[in-house]
Amino acid sequence: MENKPTSITLQNFTTESGAFYATLNLSFQVFGPALLSAPIVLVNHALTGNSQVLGENGWWNDLIGEHKTIDTTKYTILAFNVPGNGFDGFSIENYSDFNARDIARIFIEGIRFLEIKKLYAIIGGSVGGGIAWEMVALEPKITQHLIPIATDWKSTDWLIANCFLQEQILKNSSKPIEDARTHAMLCYRTPESFAAKFQRTINEELAIFNVESWLLHHGEKLQKRFQISSYKMMNQLLKTIDITRDSASFEEITSRIEADIHIIGINSDLFFTANENKATYEELKKYKNKVSYQEIVSIHGHDAFLIEYKQLHNLLQDIF
Repeated sequence: MENKPTSITLQNFTTESGAFYATLNLSFQVFGPALLSAPIVLVNHALTGNSQVLGENGWWNDLIGEHKTIDTTKYTILAFNVPGNGFDGFSIENYSDFNARDIARIFIEGIRFLEIKKLYAIIGGSVGGGIAWEMVALEPKITQHLIPIATDWKSTDWLIANCFLQEQILKNSSKPIEDARTHAMLCYRTPESFAAKFQRTINEELAIFNVESWLLHHGEKLQKRFQISSYKMMNQLLKTIDITRDSASFEEITSRIEADIHIIGINSDLFFTANENKATYEELKKYKNKVSYQEIVSIHGHDAFLIEYKQLHNLLQDIF
């Protein structure tokens, strides 16, 4: 089950913005049955995630594994690393060359390279789900099921504003990763989540509020394992999700998608709000039969897709 990322090299890739890359490194991991021997589930990671979806440092261990919601005795799990996320030691300095659609195109090239004809499902949370939307917009027949969680087909003004602030912090702070992470944690959780967790308690040892020591801890932890170039790259992708960019209308693009679309929102998400998700669903169901909207109910906000496993299991078990 444990494995190291495998790399493939893509040749002559031109980004949507016109930047040319003679070679691009695309790494991935496979879990469960060997590729092409079972239905394949592509898992797209979020901002600080990577291809290690299960195992010792697996970030979705509660959802994916032997006899879990997505059962690795029945399904092959494929997970690509977003080029530049740093997990495979490969970095991209010119992060502004890329948008979310470029990553979708790169993942599609990877799928072709691996000779996969059709995926059973594409699932992703947050920016990973946005990349999943971009993939089905580009290749409407690529998967049987699309499962975007805590995400949407576009970055809203609110999201773009937060990403802009993240970028400013990453450019200008003397402790960029720690400070950007501190701000991001405020968007990933909610006032209620913090109130329940900390109750205005004090860390006696440090003589600061526990909420402050928790934020410092998260910043330091990320700083140890994440490069600034990776953070800038992933933040840029989060800001640039838009399946309608430079192309047809939302209806024209989505009416071509053949997958069953299972939208999962979070009632308290401050980042990709439930209202935006509901609006997407209401629009889609006017002309698509195979679309559903379900909601995780949680005080924890955007991060609930990494916390509320029982609810996620209940929402996904019929698909898997």
